[in-house]
Amino acid sequence: MAQTTNEATSFPQAGRKAPAFSAPGSNGQQVKLSDFKGKVVVLYFYPKDNTPGCTVQACGFRDAHSRLKKAGVEVLGVSPDSLKSHAGFIEKFGLPFVLLADEKQEICKKYGVWQQKTMAGRKYMGVVRTTFVIDREGKIAHVFEKVKPEGHEDEVLEWIKEHL
Repeated sequence: MAQTTNEATSFPQAGRKAPAFSAPGSNGQQVKLSDFKGKVVVLYFYPKDNTPGCTVQACGFRDAHSRLKKAGVEVLGVSPDSLKSHAGFIEKFGLPFVLLADEKQEICKKYGVWQQKTMAGRKYMGVVRTTFVIDREGKIAHVFEKVKPEGHEDEVLEWIKEHL
């Protein structure tokens, strides 16, 4: 498992306005955070399509999608992968939510999740698995750091039900 170093990077804090973004979405549209004003957004950052942990996490959100929708929540996944990669990932696992292609890591950097990681003694830059809950006013309501993919969707839904 990769270790992370976030000396120079910090996540936007709860209570602050969520950083605005615009990125190509798997729905064929340019997706902006402002498109979701008045809705609760689960913005989750993950390292790579079709990898074990990322697949577990995405499928968890897929399986909880109807419960999340019922709670008025929109899910957006973000990774540095291309739209082509996202399309294959969505098709293979039947993902019902939009994935954003952040190939230049612009959104990842705004949210502080593009960090130095270490695996097997090798240092590299990558996405630290993190989830942000953004409230109806566009503010960060909660940050889930060091996310464990298994059961994360339930943890997020439980937090939303208790706090929003």
